[in-house]
Amino acid sequence: MNLATLWRWRAALMATGVGALAALLRLAALSEPHALVFDEVFYVRGAYSLTALGFEGDWTGDDAAFATGDTSGLTTEGDFVVHPMVGKLLIALGIAVFGNEPFGWRVVGAVLGAAIAVMVALAARRLFRSTVWGAVAGVLIAVDGQAIVLSRTGLLDGFLTFFVVLGFWLLVIDRDRTRALLERRAAAARAAAGWGADAPLAGLGPRTGVRWWRLAAILAFALAASTKWSGLYFAAAFLLLSVLWDAVDRRAVGVERWFAGTLARAVPAGVATLVMVPVVYVATWANWFVTDGSYGRNWARDNPGEGVTWLPDSLNSLLHYHQQMWDFHTGLTTEHPYMSNPWFWPLQWRPTAFHFEDVDAACGAERCVSAIHALGNPVLWWLASAALAWALWRVLRHRDVLALTVAAGVLAGWVPWLPYAYRTIFTFYSVAFAPFMVLVLVWALRRIAQPDRLEGGWSRRGVLVAGGVVAAILVVSALFMPLWVGTPIPFGYWQLHMWLPSWV
Repeated sequence: MNLATLWRWRAALMATGVGALAALLRLAALSEPHALVFDEVFYVRGAYSLTALGFEGDWTGDDAAFATGDTSGLTTEGDFVVHPMVGKLLIALGIAVFGNEPFGWRVVGAVLGAAIAVMVALAARRLFRSTVWGAVAGVLIAVDGQAIVLSRTGLLDGFLTFFVVLGFWLLVIDRDRTRALLERRAAAARAAAGWGADAPLAGLGPRTGVRWWRLAAILAFALAASTKWSGLYFAAAFLLLSVLWDAVDRRAVGVERWFAGTLARAVPAGVATLVMVPVVYVATWANWFVTDGSYGRNWARDNPGEGVTWLPDSLNSLLHYHQQMWDFHTGLTTEHPYMSNPWFWPLQWRPTAFHFEDVDAACGAERCVSAIHALGNPVLWWLASAALAWALWRVLRHRDVLALTVAAGVLAGWVPWLPYAYRTIFTFYSVAFAPFMVLVLVWALRRIAQPDRLEGGWSRRGVLVAGGVVAAILVVSALFMPLWVGTPIPFGYWQLHMWLPSWV
């Protein structure tokens, strides 16, 4: 294979390399620890119940027995679950294919976690117009602790992250294709009229037809919301961002009524969103509709005249169930040792310990432990927090659309939680915006290595700074890897990683 061929296939080679690295870190020793880790006790057992009963049944007995293959604690009484179905259905898929054991619980999440790294790399390549920066972004999310831990455990947040990143990537593709189409049709309109290249275009501007990539993105966001409701925040933020992109691009090609033209094209997207999201969401509850044993399935029948009576009994029951779920979430204030204040999530101030136990293993010390901490790479997250402040300053001071693009995902995943600091919530929720913390950091590194004054050229000093940052992140990831995958280590080695008192 010659250099010309390698250059032509550079994007595919980059994505393959990123995917291979991410898959290795997520699939290796995936069956360890051989126990339910943190909230796997809810989601994995619920997923197994879906395979066994078709609905989520209540459990009795010892939680630890499940990990040994003892499923006798499953009852036919419907369990009151407080999250939608998609994530648990995906966990159930792994159990159905690979069996009711840790690899089966976690494999689908691990594969989708590797796919997240590939999509981040490809999205970054388009945003920054560089395969190099795409590779940097993909590698950084591949080696980040939050992304690794939530990909290797059967919790819902990794699946939420996958659908959010998928929706974002599809919108980035849609933006590139639509902008190219606008440019071609604007040029054709000017040529047909005999105008110059800079002549303004009267009216609302060129039509762009059905935006299939944007419709696919709406579907992805609908699945995100069908995994956890917080997916709706990302849907709102990114679809509004897509409208802003349209406005910028219509103005750039010289459309006189660019604002009106943007709004006219935004209406179909808004209608599609208002139709697709609820339809997809309700459809993902299909197993709840077709099984009598599901929790609250027959509430409307058993309580005639209550609720929204003009709805069919099944939808009336589902709506009542969701009101109960909402009351649970908004009223959850039970003290938990790892609950955290969302104001400090970007700094990973209070990470969540998913697993910690003494183990009998040869680790070269008197005391060996296996620990899993949902902790983002501290160098990456701390520098990305500073980069986020810079990006927001660029948005306010210079109306930097690219800065807004990379920051929007962080804000969508973080800001809505700030009013709920009183609730029992955890830092690992930040995994949903971890890919965008990476994009913000890569945006900053690119501005340092390729400052505007060089018009695409490279600054030697900037390259050294950016390279040093990436190298430092990789070294720290290597040091923290045992605490992300549960490798038996000396207790003293674990203590050396507790950099802050709030991490213990």
